[in-house]
Amino acid sequence: MIPRRRFIQLAGTTLAALPVSGILAQTLTEQKKHWGIQLFTIPQMVSKDLKGTLKTLSEIGYKEIEFFGPYDFSATETIDRWKPISAQLGIEANAFYGHSVSDVKAMLKDFGLSTPSVHLDLITMRKNLKPAMEALSKLGTRYVAIPALNLSNTDERWTLDHFRKLAEEFNQIGKKMADYGLTFVYHNHGYEHWTENGQTPMEVLLKNTDPKHVVFELDIFWMTAGGASPIEFMKSNPGRFKLLHIKDASEPIRFSGDGSTPDQWMTLFPKMADPGTGVFDIKGIIAQAVKSGAEHFYLERDLTPTPIETLKNSFEYFKGV
Repeated sequence: MIPRRRFIQLAGTTLAALPVSGILAQTLTEQKKHWGIQLFTIPQMVSKDLKGTLKTLSEIGYKEIEFFGPYDFSATETIDRWKPISAQLGIEANAFYGHSVSDVKAMLKDFGLSTPSVHLDLITMRKNLKPAMEALSKLGTRYVAIPALNLSNTDERWTLDHFRKLAEEFNQIGKKMADYGLTFVYHNHGYEHWTENGQTPMEVLLKNTDPKHVVFELDIFWMTAGGASPIEFMKSNPGRFKLLHIKDASEPIRFSGDGSTPDQWMTLFPKMADPGTGVFDIKGIIAQAVKSGAEHFYLERDLTPTPIETLKNSFEYFKGV
Protein backbone atom coordinates (compact mmCIF):
# COMPACT_ATOMS: atom_id res chain seq x y z
CA MET A 1 0.00 0.00 0.00
CA ILE A 2 1.28 3.46 -0.93
CA PRO A 3 1.74 5.72 2.13
CA ARG A 4 -0.80 8.57 2.25
CA ARG A 5 1.86 11.27 1.92
CA ARG A 6 3.38 9.56 -1.12
CA PHE A 7 -0.08 9.17 -2.69
CA ILE A 8 -0.74 12.91 -2.30
CA GLN A 9 2.64 13.70 -3.85
CA LEU A 10 1.97 11.43 -6.82
CA ALA A 11 -1.54 12.79 -7.29
CA GLY A 12 -0.26 16.35 -7.19
CA THR A 13 2.42 15.56 -9.75
CA THR A 14 -0.12 13.94 -12.06
CA LEU A 15 -2.49 16.89 -11.87
CA ALA A 16 0.35 19.33 -12.42
CA ALA A 17 1.30 17.45 -15.59
CA LEU A 18 -2.19 17.80 -17.07
CA PRO A 19 -2.66 20.63 -19.57
CA VAL A 20 -4.59 23.53 -18.07
CA SER A 21 -6.97 23.34 -21.03
CA GLY A 22 -7.81 19.75 -20.08
CA ILE A 23 -8.71 20.71 -16.52
CA LEU A 24 -10.87 23.58 -17.75
CA ALA A 25 -12.55 21.30 -20.26
CA GLN A 26 -13.68 19.03 -17.44
CA THR A 27 -15.15 21.99 -15.58
CA LEU A 28 -16.86 23.36 -18.66
CA THR A 29 -18.26 19.98 -19.54
CA GLU A 30 -20.21 20.17 -16.32
CA GLN A 31 -21.26 23.74 -17.04
CA LYS A 32 -22.57 22.77 -20.46
CA LYS A 33 -25.49 21.08 -18.75
CA HIS A 34 -26.79 24.51 -17.84
CA TRP A 35 -26.62 26.75 -20.90
CA GLY A 36 -29.47 29.24 -20.74
CA ILE A 37 -31.13 32.02 -22.67
CA GLN A 38 -32.35 35.50 -21.83
CA LEU A 39 -35.71 35.70 -23.59
CA PHE A 40 -35.05 39.25 -24.85
CA THR A 41 -33.14 37.38 -27.55
CA ILE A 42 -36.50 36.25 -28.99
CA PRO A 43 -39.22 38.56 -27.58
CA GLN A 44 -41.73 38.12 -30.40
CA MET A 45 -41.57 34.32 -30.27
CA VAL A 46 -42.06 34.16 -26.53
CA SER A 47 -44.88 36.72 -26.42
CA LYS A 48 -46.85 34.94 -29.16
CA ASP A 49 -46.41 31.41 -27.84
CA LEU A 50 -44.69 31.00 -24.49
CA LYS A 51 -45.36 27.27 -24.16
CA GLY A 52 -44.31 26.48 -27.72
CA THR A 53 -41.16 28.57 -27.36
CA LEU A 54 -40.17 26.87 -24.11
CA LYS A 55 -40.68 23.50 -25.81
CA THR A 56 -38.44 24.57 -28.72
CA LEU A 57 -35.72 25.81 -26.38
CA SER A 58 -35.79 22.55 -24.44
CA GLU A 59 -35.58 20.49 -27.63
CA ILE A 60 -32.54 22.46 -28.80
CA GLY A 61 -30.85 21.77 -25.47
CA TYR A 62 -31.18 24.92 -23.36
CA LYS A 63 -31.79 24.27 -19.66
CA GLU A 64 -32.21 27.70 -18.06
CA ILE A 65 -34.55 30.57 -18.86
CA GLU A 66 -34.20 34.22 -17.87
CA PHE A 67 -37.38 36.25 -18.23
CA PHE A 68 -37.59 40.00 -18.87
CA GLY A 69 -40.36 42.40 -17.84
CA PRO A 70 -42.55 44.19 -17.42
CA TYR A 71 -44.86 41.83 -15.60
CA ASP A 72 -48.40 42.27 -14.35
CA PHE A 73 -46.90 42.93 -10.90
CA SER A 74 -44.52 45.61 -12.23
CA ALA A 75 -45.01 49.24 -11.26
CA THR A 76 -47.70 51.04 -13.27
CA GLU A 77 -45.12 53.59 -14.38
CA THR A 78 -42.96 50.83 -15.84
CA ILE A 79 -45.86 49.16 -17.65
CA ASP A 80 -46.95 52.46 -19.17
CA ARG A 81 -43.42 53.34 -20.26
CA TRP A 82 -43.02 49.98 -21.98
CA LYS A 83 -46.28 50.09 -23.96
CA PRO A 84 -44.90 52.02 -26.97
CA ILE A 85 -41.66 50.00 -26.86
CA SER A 86 -43.58 46.71 -26.79
CA ALA A 87 -45.71 47.82 -29.72
CA GLN A 88 -42.61 48.73 -31.71
CA LEU A 89 -40.96 45.38 -30.94
CA GLY A 90 -44.06 43.32 -31.67
CA ILE A 91 -44.43 42.12 -28.07
CA GLU A 92 -48.10 41.36 -27.59
CA ALA A 93 -48.38 41.28 -23.79
CA ASN A 94 -46.51 41.66 -20.51
CA ALA A 95 -44.71 38.65 -19.10
CA PHE A 96 -45.93 36.03 -18.42
CA TYR A 97 -48.01 36.55 -21.56
CA GLY A 98 -51.40 35.66 -20.14
CA HIS A 99 -50.16 32.82 -17.95
CA SER A 100 -50.09 32.69 -14.17
CA VAL A 101 -46.91 32.13 -12.20
CA SER A 102 -48.05 28.61 -11.34
CA ASP A 103 -48.75 27.92 -15.03
CA VAL A 104 -45.26 29.08 -16.01
CA LYS A 105 -43.65 27.02 -13.26
CA ALA A 106 -45.51 23.94 -14.49
CA MET A 107 -44.43 24.58 -18.09
CA LEU A 108 -40.81 24.89 -17.08
CA LYS A 109 -41.02 21.62 -15.15
CA ASP A 110 -42.71 19.83 -18.06
CA PHE A 111 -39.88 20.78 -20.40
CA GLY A 112 -37.02 20.17 -17.98
CA LEU A 113 -36.26 23.86 -17.62
CA SER A 114 -35.59 26.20 -14.70
CA THR A 115 -35.46 29.97 -14.28
CA PRO A 116 -32.55 30.79 -11.97
CA SER A 117 -32.90 34.53 -12.66
CA VAL A 118 -35.22 37.18 -14.03
CA HIS A 119 -34.93 40.84 -14.95
CA LEU A 120 -36.92 43.43 -13.00
CA ASP A 121 -36.66 47.20 -13.30
CA LEU A 122 -35.50 49.48 -10.50
CA ILE A 123 -38.76 51.48 -10.41
CA THR A 124 -40.68 48.32 -9.56
CA MET A 125 -38.12 47.42 -6.91
CA ARG A 126 -38.62 50.84 -5.36
CA LYS A 127 -42.42 51.00 -5.58
CA ASN A 128 -43.76 47.46 -5.83
CA LEU A 129 -41.15 45.21 -4.26
CA LYS A 130 -43.39 43.09 -2.01
CA PRO A 131 -45.81 41.78 -4.67
CA ALA A 132 -42.94 41.29 -7.10
CA MET A 133 -40.94 39.25 -4.59
CA GLU A 134 -43.98 37.19 -3.60
CA ALA A 135 -44.61 36.27 -7.25
CA LEU A 136 -40.98 35.57 -8.13
CA SER A 137 -40.32 33.46 -5.05
CA LYS A 138 -43.25 31.25 -6.09
CA LEU A 139 -41.73 30.92 -9.56
CA GLY A 140 -38.63 29.30 -8.07
CA THR A 141 -36.09 31.86 -9.21
CA ARG A 142 -33.10 32.94 -7.13
CA TYR A 143 -31.56 36.03 -8.74
CA VAL A 144 -33.41 39.25 -9.60
CA ALA A 145 -31.48 41.59 -11.89
CA ILE A 146 -31.83 45.23 -12.84
CA PRO A 147 -31.37 45.19 -16.64
CA ALA A 148 -30.36 48.84 -17.02
CA LEU A 149 -30.41 52.27 -15.41
CA ASN A 150 -32.18 55.19 -17.06
CA LEU A 151 -29.31 57.66 -16.91
CA SER A 152 -30.65 59.86 -19.70
CA ASN A 153 -33.86 60.69 -17.82
CA THR A 154 -32.30 63.69 -16.10
CA ASP A 155 -30.50 66.89 -16.99
CA GLU A 156 -28.10 66.31 -14.11
CA ARG A 157 -24.71 64.82 -14.95
CA TRP A 158 -24.07 61.55 -13.15
CA THR A 159 -21.11 61.43 -10.79
CA LEU A 160 -19.51 58.72 -8.69
CA ASP A 161 -21.54 59.96 -5.74
CA HIS A 162 -24.69 58.94 -7.59
CA PHE A 163 -23.31 55.42 -7.91
CA ARG A 164 -22.29 55.34 -4.24
CA LYS A 165 -25.88 56.19 -3.31
CA LEU A 166 -27.12 53.51 -5.70
CA ALA A 167 -24.79 50.99 -4.09
CA GLU A 168 -26.31 51.67 -0.69
CA GLU A 169 -29.83 51.44 -2.14
CA PHE A 170 -28.92 48.12 -3.77
CA ASN A 171 -27.70 46.85 -0.41
CA GLN A 172 -31.00 47.76 1.22
CA ILE A 173 -33.09 46.22 -1.56
CA GLY A 174 -30.90 43.13 -1.43
CA LYS A 175 -31.54 42.72 2.29
CA LYS A 176 -35.29 42.89 1.69
CA MET A 177 -35.04 40.37 -1.15
CA ALA A 178 -33.18 37.99 1.14
CA ASP A 179 -36.33 37.64 3.23
CA TYR A 180 -37.87 35.92 0.20
CA GLY A 181 -34.83 33.79 -0.55
CA LEU A 182 -33.87 36.03 -3.48
CA THR A 183 -30.67 37.89 -4.36
CA PHE A 184 -30.29 41.33 -5.95
CA VAL A 185 -28.28 41.45 -9.19
CA TYR A 186 -26.80 44.41 -11.05
CA HIS A 187 -26.53 43.97 -14.83
CA ASN A 188 -23.93 46.22 -16.43
CA HIS A 189 -24.75 48.17 -19.57
CA GLY A 190 -21.42 49.74 -20.48
CA TYR A 191 -21.94 53.20 -18.96
CA GLU A 192 -20.02 52.24 -15.82
CA HIS A 193 -16.49 52.74 -17.17
CA TRP A 194 -15.80 56.47 -17.36
CA THR A 195 -13.25 57.71 -14.86
CA GLU A 196 -13.50 60.26 -12.08
CA ASN A 197 -10.54 60.72 -9.73
CA GLY A 198 -9.06 57.44 -10.90
CA GLN A 199 -12.22 55.40 -10.26
CA THR A 200 -15.04 54.09 -12.46
CA PRO A 201 -18.72 53.63 -11.54
CA MET A 202 -18.33 49.84 -11.85
CA GLU A 203 -15.48 49.87 -9.36
CA VAL A 204 -17.58 51.98 -6.99
CA LEU A 205 -20.52 49.55 -7.24
CA LEU A 206 -18.29 46.53 -6.64
CA LYS A 207 -16.53 48.16 -3.69
CA ASN A 208 -19.61 49.58 -1.97
CA THR A 209 -22.09 46.72 -2.31
CA ASP A 210 -22.36 43.86 0.16
CA PRO A 211 -21.45 40.53 -1.50
CA LYS A 212 -24.00 38.80 0.71
CA HIS A 213 -26.85 40.77 -0.82
CA VAL A 214 -25.62 42.09 -4.19
CA VAL A 215 -24.06 40.15 -7.05
CA PHE A 216 -23.47 41.02 -10.70
CA GLU A 217 -24.52 39.85 -14.14
CA LEU A 218 -21.78 40.54 -16.66
CA ASP A 219 -22.88 41.39 -20.19
CA ILE A 220 -19.70 40.90 -22.18
CA PHE A 221 -20.89 42.98 -25.14
CA TRP A 222 -21.78 46.10 -23.18
CA MET A 223 -18.73 45.95 -20.94
CA THR A 224 -16.53 45.76 -24.03
CA ALA A 225 -18.43 48.65 -25.61
CA GLY A 226 -17.59 50.69 -22.52
CA GLY A 227 -13.90 50.05 -23.06
CA ALA A 228 -13.38 47.50 -20.28
CA SER A 229 -12.25 43.87 -20.28
CA PRO A 230 -14.68 41.20 -19.01
CA ILE A 231 -11.80 38.83 -18.31
CA GLU A 232 -9.86 41.38 -16.23
CA PHE A 233 -12.94 42.42 -14.24
CA MET A 234 -13.70 38.82 -13.36
CA LYS A 235 -10.08 38.16 -12.42
CA SER A 236 -10.09 41.17 -10.11
CA ASN A 237 -13.46 40.40 -8.53
CA PRO A 238 -13.78 36.65 -7.94
CA GLY A 239 -17.15 35.54 -6.71
CA ARG A 240 -19.01 38.73 -7.64
CA PHE A 241 -20.09 37.95 -11.21
CA LYS A 242 -22.52 35.06 -10.80
CA LEU A 243 -24.24 35.33 -14.17
CA LEU A 244 -23.09 36.04 -17.75
CA HIS A 245 -24.83 37.36 -20.86
CA ILE A 246 -23.06 36.02 -23.91
CA LYS A 247 -23.15 37.40 -27.44
CA ASP A 248 -20.49 38.20 -29.99
CA ALA A 249 -19.60 41.27 -32.05
CA SER A 250 -19.08 41.24 -35.81
CA GLU A 251 -16.28 43.81 -35.41
CA PRO A 252 -14.52 45.69 -32.59
CA ILE A 253 -17.01 47.89 -30.73
CA ARG A 254 -16.85 51.04 -28.62
CA PHE A 255 -19.43 53.61 -27.55
CA SER A 256 -19.14 56.99 -29.24
CA GLY A 257 -19.41 58.58 -25.78
CA ASP A 258 -19.82 57.30 -22.22
CA GLY A 259 -22.64 54.90 -23.14
CA SER A 260 -25.25 56.63 -21.02
CA THR A 261 -27.81 57.31 -23.77
CA PRO A 262 -29.99 54.78 -25.65
CA ASP A 263 -28.88 56.10 -29.04
CA GLN A 264 -25.36 54.88 -28.27
CA TRP A 265 -26.74 51.40 -27.51
CA MET A 266 -28.92 51.24 -30.60
CA THR A 267 -26.01 52.17 -32.87
CA LEU A 268 -24.25 48.98 -31.76
CA PHE A 269 -27.21 46.59 -32.09
CA PRO A 270 -26.43 45.77 -35.75
CA LYS A 271 -22.92 44.74 -34.68
CA MET A 272 -24.21 41.98 -32.39
CA ALA A 273 -23.48 38.45 -33.61
CA ASP A 274 -24.09 34.87 -32.57
CA PRO A 275 -21.46 33.54 -30.12
CA GLY A 276 -18.44 32.18 -31.95
CA THR A 277 -19.04 34.09 -35.17
CA GLY A 278 -17.40 37.38 -34.20
CA VAL A 279 -14.29 38.93 -32.69
CA PHE A 280 -14.75 38.17 -28.96
CA ASP A 281 -12.68 35.53 -27.17
CA ILE A 282 -15.82 33.76 -25.95
CA LYS A 283 -13.99 30.61 -24.85
CA GLY A 284 -11.47 32.63 -22.84
CA ILE A 285 -14.22 34.69 -21.23
CA ILE A 286 -16.23 31.61 -20.22
CA ALA A 287 -13.12 29.85 -18.90
CA GLN A 288 -12.32 32.85 -16.69
CA ALA A 289 -15.95 33.08 -15.59
CA VAL A 290 -15.83 29.48 -14.36
CA LYS A 291 -12.58 30.18 -12.48
CA SER A 292 -14.14 33.30 -10.93
CA GLY A 293 -17.27 31.55 -9.69
CA ALA A 294 -19.93 32.25 -12.33
CA GLU A 295 -22.94 29.97 -12.03
CA HIS A 296 -25.20 30.75 -14.98
CA PHE A 297 -24.44 31.39 -18.65
CA TYR A 298 -27.10 32.91 -20.90
CA LEU A 299 -27.25 33.50 -24.61
CA GLU A 300 -28.50 37.05 -25.09
CA ARG A 301 -28.32 38.37 -28.60
CA ASP A 302 -30.82 41.17 -28.11
CA LEU A 303 -33.69 41.08 -30.62
CA THR A 304 -31.93 38.68 -32.96
CA PRO A 305 -33.20 39.07 -36.55
CA THR A 306 -32.80 35.30 -37.09
CA PRO A 307 -34.38 33.63 -34.04
CA ILE A 308 -34.22 29.92 -34.86
CA GLU A 309 -30.84 30.20 -36.53
CA THR A 310 -29.39 32.10 -33.57
CA LEU A 311 -30.84 29.62 -31.07
CA LYS A 312 -29.48 26.56 -32.87
CA ASN A 313 -26.12 27.98 -33.95
CA SER A 314 -25.39 29.41 -30.51
CA PHE A 315 -26.17 26.18 -28.72
CA GLU A 316 -24.00 24.20 -31.13
CA TYR A 317 -21.17 26.60 -30.38
CA PHE A 318 -21.70 26.31 -26.61
CA LYS A 319 -21.50 22.52 -26.87
CA GLY A 320 -17.94 22.88 -28.15
CA VAL A 321 -16.74 25.27 -25.45
